[in-house]
Amino acid sequence: MTLMRLLFCFIVLLNSTGTFAQFPPPAGTPGTSAMYKDSSAFIGWASNCTVERGFINIADTTVTYVGVNKATYGSDFYASGPADELVVSLGDHGAALLTFDSPIVDRPGPDFAIFENAFGDTFLELAFVEVSSDGQRFVRFPAVSLTRDSIQIPTFGTLDATKINNLAGKYSLTYGTPFDLEDIKDSTGIALNNITRIRIVDVVGCIKSPFISFDSQGHKVNDPWPTPFDTGGFDLDAVGVIHNAADVNPLTGIGIFPNPVVDYLTITSPHMDQLEIKITDAAGRVIFRGSVIRKARFDLSSFASGFYVISFTLKSGLSTSKKIVKY
Repeated sequence: MTLMRLLFCFIVLLNSTGTFAQFPPPAGTPGTSAMYKDSSAFIGWASNCTVERGFINIADTTVTYVGVNKATYGSDFYASGPADELVVSLGDHGAALLTFDSPIVDRPGPDFAIFENAFGDTFLELAFVEVSSDGQRFVRFPAVSLTRDSIQIPTFGTLDATKINNLAGKYSLTYGTPFDLEDIKDSTGIALNNITRIRIVDVVGCIKSPFISFDSQGHKVNDPWPTPFDTGGFDLDAVGVIHNAADVNPLTGIGIFPNPVVDYLTITSPHMDQLEIKITDAAGRVIFRGSVIRKARFDLSSFASGFYVISFTLKSGLSTSKKIVKY
C-alpha cells in the first residue's frame, strides 16, 4: 500500500470516528454522570405531578391492553417526592407536568435529575425534557440521539447510553439523568433562576412517519417500540432538585418534625456540613446543645410543656432559628 493510500485511510478513519460523539457511559462506569437517588446533592423533589397519558401504540390506536388503548400503569402521585421505584407510565408521546415548592435555579453543574425505572443499562425508554418559568413558554433541552435510525429498535431492544445526551431515561433504575440549565442559557422567554415547571414528554421511539420524534440535530430518536402494554412509554419515577431558590440560604431547607412534639423530635438538614443546635426555653435559658449531619433524632420527653426556640448554626457562622411547641 502506497504512502498516499495509507494517509487517505487514516484521514477517513479519523473523520468517521469523529462523527460518533461519545457521551457519558452507564451508571457505575468511569466518566458517568448518573446520580444515585440517595445522593446528598438532592435538596428537594417535585411536589406535584399531572400526567396526560399517551396511547400504547400511537400508530394503531385500536390496539388495547386489558381493554384500554392508553398507558394506565401507576399514579400521578408516584412521580412526586423522592425516587422510590414507584412509577407512572406515560405511553406514546404522553407527558408529565411537575411543579416544585421552590423554583429551580441555574448554578454551576447540573440543576436537577430525572429518574426512570430501566431494569438495566441497555433497555432504555427515553423522554424529552422541557422547562418553564411562567407555565406558558416551555424550552426543550437540546437532546441528541446518535443511535442508528435505519432499523427500528424492537419492543425489548437495547440502546447504548454513550450515544444519548440530554434525554431522560439514559440511566438504569435508582440513577437519575442530570440536566444543567446552562444548556439552554441562550433561550428567550424563560428565567433560568425561576424554573417553576418541568415537562417530560415520551419520545415514542418509532422511526416511521408521521410518528417520528427528532432530536435537536435532526436525528430520529430510536428507542424500544412498540410497547403495547399498560406500562408503555417512559416510566417516570421522580425529579430530584439540586439547586433551587431556597438554597440561597443553606439553612432554609432544615426540617423539624413533628411540631408540636410529644417525645422525639427529628431534625433534617439538606447539607453535609455539621449543624450545631441550641434549644432555649421561654426564659432564654439554654437547656440543650447538640449537632446534626443530615438527620438526627432527639429525645425531648423530659422537657416541660411549652414553647422553645431551636437555633441552628453552621461552621461558617450562618444561623437561623425556629420555634417548637412541646406537649
